[in-house]
Amino acid sequence: MIQGEGNKHAPFELVHKRKFNLKEGFFLSLIRTLGFTGAVILIIILLFVALNGVKALSWDFITKPPIESMTKGGILPVIVGTILLTIICMVVIIPIGVTTAIFLAEYSKPGFLLNSVNMSIYTLAGVPSVVFGLFGLSVFVITFNFGMSLLAGSFTLAVMILPYIISTSEEAIKAVPYSFREASLACGTTKWQTIWKVVLPTALPGILTGAILGTAKVAGETAPIMFTAAAFFTPGIPKSVFEPVMALPYHIYVLATAGTHIEQTRPIQYGTALTLIILVLGMNLIGIILRSKQRVKKAW
Repeated sequence: MIQGEGNKHAPFELVHKRKFNLKEGFFLSLIRTLGFTGAVILIIILLFVALNGVKALSWDFITKPPIESMTKGGILPVIVGTILLTIICMVVIIPIGVTTAIFLAEYSKPGFLLNSVNMSIYTLAGVPSVVFGLFGLSVFVITFNFGMSLLAGSFTLAVMILPYIISTSEEAIKAVPYSFREASLACGTTKWQTIWKVVLPTALPGILTGAILGTAKVAGETAPIMFTAAAFFTPGIPKSVFEPVMALPYHIYVLATAGTHIEQTRPIQYGTALTLIILVLGMNLIGIILRSKQRVKKAW
């Protein structure tokens, strides 16, 4: 009797399983199609920029300053300005962001205050970059009297990227198994020693991942530095952090919209864009290498 009832329901189970497999196959195909489409679009954009920009790339283009209303010459001050902005920003913000993440993940207690801080971080992460540019103009350029300078631009970018560094570092720290902390504390270490010697080294690959993505974001921003640091033209490399700088994203914007010879500088525009892509990829590659070395150390 029981065997007969089981055979009676078998066709229904097969139909249900077949429907489930069809749904699973449909959504899997949809995900693959969308992922492939995104990759193809990215490749098309990169190829378009590369094919149009490779004509402008040369040793003189990389090592000489712009001349003749930026219609000729190179982009050396532009490259140096972008690197300086990115380096100073990350040097300033990574210690602050990681320290804040340690406090939120290890020392803060669940409650209204912690929820309010997390909500503020998520809200700031969604604020448009132009708002941070106006904030930097009001605070660093005018109130602190830094003027249009490398320092004001770096601090503005640091404030903009702070929520992102905090959130990614906090998630990396929380991902460390609690058993690691228990084992360290059982050996007689203090909580801070556990964090410094066990938690942070384990979470470092995740923290570096956030720093890598943050570096790419900082290097490609235009609006924040437009109000705080970027100059239309400077003849050389800045000698002080209180001098304005040229930067790759703003230089592209100037050549494409505000220049006096827009069509004449079209190859330089694409060459500058390609240089920015190569620079960001190079920074990311350095970060990925450092992250891989840390993972190898952790495995040992």
